[in-house]
Amino acid sequence: MKKNIRNLLFGLAVMLVQAGQSVPLMASGPEKASPPVAEAAADTLGDDTRRRFDYFFLEALRMQGKGENDAAFELLAHCLAMDPSSAPAQYQMGQSYLSLKQMPAAIKAMETAAAADPANYWYSIALVNLYLRQDSLDRAASLLEDMSVRFTGKLDPLYVLLDIYNKRKDYSKAISVLERFEERMGKNEQITMEKSRVYFSMGEDKRALREIEGLVKEYPKDLRYKVVLGDAYMQKGKRRDAYKLYRQVLDEEPDNAMAMYSLADYYELTGQQEEYERQLDSLLLNRKVSPDIKLQVMRQLIVRNEREDGDSLKIMGLFDRVIAQDLGDPQIPMLYAQYLLSKGLDKEALPVVRMVLDIDPTNTAARMMLLGEAIRTEDTAGLISLCEAGVETNPDMLEFYFYLAIGYNQEERTDDVLEVCRKALEHVTAGSRKNMVSDFYTIMGDAFFSKGMSGEAYAAYDNALKYNPDNIGALNNYAYYLSLERKDLDKAEEMSYKTIKAEPGNPTYLDTYAWILFEKGNYAEARIYIDDAMVDDGAKSPDVVEHCGDIYYMTGDVDKAVGFWQQALDLGSQSETLPEKIRQRRYISKEEHAEDR
Repeated sequence: MKKNIRNLLFGLAVMLVQAGQSVPLMASGPEKASPPVAEAAADTLGDDTRRRFDYFFLEALRMQGKGENDAAFELLAHCLAMDPSSAPAQYQMGQSYLSLKQMPAAIKAMETAAAADPANYWYSIALVNLYLRQDSLDRAASLLEDMSVRFTGKLDPLYVLLDIYNKRKDYSKAISVLERFEERMGKNEQITMEKSRVYFSMGEDKRALREIEGLVKEYPKDLRYKVVLGDAYMQKGKRRDAYKLYRQVLDEEPDNAMAMYSLADYYELTGQQEEYERQLDSLLLNRKVSPDIKLQVMRQLIVRNEREDGDSLKIMGLFDRVIAQDLGDPQIPMLYAQYLLSKGLDKEALPVVRMVLDIDPTNTAARMMLLGEAIRTEDTAGLISLCEAGVETNPDMLEFYFYLAIGYNQEERTDDVLEVCRKALEHVTAGSRKNMVSDFYTIMGDAFFSKGMSGEAYAAYDNALKYNPDNIGALNNYAYYLSLERKDLDKAEEMSYKTIKAEPGNPTYLDTYAWILFEKGNYAEARIYIDDAMVDDGAKSPDVVEHCGDIYYMTGDVDKAVGFWQQALDLGSQSETLPEKIRQRRYISKEEHAEDR
């Protein structure tokens, strides 16, 4: 637990040394990468040959730029026939071999280029990269050692060398590289910590500790180094020395979180459980300790508690105390809610998530958690409340508009549905998910049709299908409403067929397709699909069952038709024609029913 928290909180890695991890070194300034530049060596070609060489070489570069590698290869081969020692031509030929995945030939060409122009850094570093790709660490290290002498202003060769020596566990050479870093950059924390890590890996604990002790002496006012040294002492069993350093730091700076945590760890390792818990409280309940540090400490306590199969009630109690002490920051309550959810304590988590949202109404994660619970429990009022606030606090988050439209639709607030969809579409950008934009237009289409505005509905569906041609909901509803108006039935059939191909067992889509076939007079085929729709859930839908009766009637099976109509009525159908169908034992269209009235 300790090594991770320290690394996260303070960027110091004494505890990482036993794990064999390297500390990245910071250069004094970034080195800007530059493309390899052809540097002219002594020219041994005659003027005419040189002009021809230059022409073919530049033409080869042009071909490479166009991606015509075969042509470039031929031109470079022609150049090398004139001047085999040309470093630029050998380098570019190496690039061509790489594109052809001919690694041995590429390496040979790069070696020739680097040898021909040893002053060109980029030729050498390119060759190093090829060696590394082949896992030829010895060859890479040899070249890098040479480069570190030739290019004293470049630090990259030393970085790569250090990585190679660490991988090979050649620690004495790694120390040599680190000393060269110190010569060029001066003594600094990262180099010292890495030297200490390497010495620990070599088993030279005294030299490792001496490195950190040197930091303490060089920077006596930087209390971090004393804590780091104390941690190193703890690792090596020098607990009294560690305790002394922690106390020195806390005497000078009582709210030093790093020392407070290390001291808590000391108490636990020495079996002083009460002192350990008291020290943890002094850290976690200290208003002067930043919430970020408390958050990281709590995370590590959770990890260790899980690893040791500890008492979750203890963690929960600690969370409660920390939250009660500081109600102004949402991070700890959010972590607490996630912990409770991970334990399956959903009900206990909800008030904590609400607390997060009260503290920070813009906290999208908390709002989405509560929204998920509202959806799960079918709490439409709660869903609407969460989403109405969500579109105010996070106006660019389309999900809140989407679920708000669904909530309004559940309450049959059609005008509000249309309004919220229009607002959502105002926030659509090039990066918005096209499927979601398509869904907004689908919802609008449904709302328009429910208001009797079929023209606007069809326009909305057309837009939905522009954004997502495979939007199954839009295809089904569009097709069904066309069939109800007996318009564009061929188009309706085509759209509906896509839905049953996508979901062949969906009773709603099967019913739509069957009804379109019915409207087109294809009764026998319609009966096949309505029979499939009546399987399982389809037989529970009064609309599907009534359609089934209509289709059976048209295929001549009157008794079964009447039975299905009666079944639809028993299921609670609100169809105005249904009682007459049953009484007269025949199919009655809506138009005929309207005329009779």
